[in-house]
Amino acid sequence: MRLAILEEGHTGAAREALRALRESLDSEILPGSRATLLYRPEFFGKRFADWLHPLMRGESEWALGERELMAAFVSKLNQCRW
Repeated sequence: MRLAILEEGHTGAAREALRALRESLDSEILPGSRATLLYRPEFFGKRFADWLHPLMRGESEWALGERELMAAFVSKLNQCRW
């Protein structure tokens, strides 16, 4: 389940950043974490954003899909629908 506001609620620079990200990924589906960070940057903060990207997309012995699967599994354990 994805909140519609994460797809449509951005304005200004955030909307442009998401457009550029969709273009660079060649996908209409964006990582939920990135959409959330751009929607509520004051809530999550720069430190979280700086930490998240290398963790999920940086060098690793785990493939991107494995990292995403682990994130989904942890969310499920935490009873997080998102």
